[in-house]
Amino acid sequence: MESTLKRNFILTGLLLSTFLAAIEGTVIGPAGPRIVGDLGGVELLSWVFTAYLLTMAVTTPIFGKISDLYGRKLVFVIGSVLFLAGSLLCGFAFSMEQLIVYRAIQGIGAGALIPVTFTIIGDIYAIEERGKIQGYISSVWGISSLVGPLLGGYVVDAFNWRWVFGFNIPFGIISLIFIIKYLHEHIEKRKVKIDYAGAVTFTVGVTALLFGLAAGGQQLAWTSPVLLLIFALAILALVLFFLVEKKAEEPLVPLHMFKYRDIAFSNIASLLASALLIGLTSYFPLWVQGVLGESATKSGLLLAPMSFSWLIGSVVGGKWIVTYGSRFTSLVGMFFIAVGAIGMAFITDTTSSGLLMFWNALYGLGFGFAFTVFTVIAQSSVGFSLRGASTALNSFVKALGQTIGVAVFGVLINQQVASQAEESRNQGMSISQDDINKLLSPEKLVELPRDLWNTLRHFLEGGLHLLFVIMAVLAVLGVISVIGLRNNTPSVEASDTAVEDSLS
Repeated sequence: MESTLKRNFILTGLLLSTFLAAIEGTVIGPAGPRIVGDLGGVELLSWVFTAYLLTMAVTTPIFGKISDLYGRKLVFVIGSVLFLAGSLLCGFAFSMEQLIVYRAIQGIGAGALIPVTFTIIGDIYAIEERGKIQGYISSVWGISSLVGPLLGGYVVDAFNWRWVFGFNIPFGIISLIFIIKYLHEHIEKRKVKIDYAGAVTFTVGVTALLFGLAAGGQQLAWTSPVLLLIFALAILALVLFFLVEKKAEEPLVPLHMFKYRDIAFSNIASLLASALLIGLTSYFPLWVQGVLGESATKSGLLLAPMSFSWLIGSVVGGKWIVTYGSRFTSLVGMFFIAVGAIGMAFITDTTSSGLLMFWNALYGLGFGFAFTVFTVIAQSSVGFSLRGASTALNSFVKALGQTIGVAVFGVLINQQVASQAEESRNQGMSISQDDINKLLSPEKLVELPRDLWNTLRHFLEGGLHLLFVIMAVLAVLGVISVIGLRNNTPSVEASDTAVEDSLS
């Protein structure tokens, strides 16, 4: 009874921390125009989002390895403190540059919280329960993608954009208290060597890569010597990273994990599914508001079925992986995602709201199945000493998929709309860059004259249609990728004695 109560408190803390870390990627969206109006620096606004995702992606595998060496509890506490400190500082930022730096601190904290949360679940729950509990954690991401924009809009309208960051503090403190009080670990003291060379080359390489993808076509032209130099630096640093990791005694990312067939294929599928998730949650609202001319509330309502079906898929998928095996369960998930993506590729401005909600529901059901299975695979394919690194690798791949997805998809939409606008200008139409910016910004869309919007929305419809087609192709590739998984069911590892150790 006591162990069950302790685990419930721990689970509550983990759910709270996961929700806060996940929602920070979307909750500030509606606050963007207010932030610019208060702090200025509209050309830097995208970096308020990118800084968080970038630092989270870079630090995830680093903290995953540290948790294997020094324990999950220490990493959770460090991550919580950094996340809460970043949140508090964001609320007191007085320039756009300050806000970007503080968002980066938030992202570092999230990079510690997200992988170690999944790993703690793997430590304190036996394999029979783990799928269901991982499903609860996974479904939080789906819920946050819906609640984030709605909550952000309400807070901005009712209070001030600074409170978007302030509401994190009390819930984060509660989460931290629960973990400190109820999670107990017995860490074997051993002499370790930190892979500093791996950490430095990895951080430089991934940061340069993500920076280049985010800036390309927007802040810098794709043929710019500066951008080409950034990509060259990324390639050089990542090559050095792989060379360093092969010789490191305690590698940051144990490359031999890719020899595990299930880990390799599940991470490929995770990358694709994460890109699809960010594509749907970022650009479907733009379709609803920019193409259909509906409100932000309507776009949230049309996305709502995704969150509800995600929860169902997470719970069912957690049970099915034990009964039917990982390949079958993940195939079911990726199949639902593919059907939803293919359906979305055929929508038009006359498609009914009911059909849009149906495709989103299939998307969510598939995400629930797939992400739950991929997390369980990451934990059950290795022993206790590598579980943190394996889980962190999976979390990193998801963050990388979202970061690359939002950068590449954004470039695609901007270039499609810009090229169509240029053709119209060549035909004598008067369309300014400011008009295009308003079209791509739901908050400023209402400033466009009705006749001009009727013209521009067809540009946006064409760009988004191409994006949805590309997403359908990625979804089909995701189905193919999980065929490589073995159809085994996770077994009870010997290391599950850690379940009792974590609660004693």
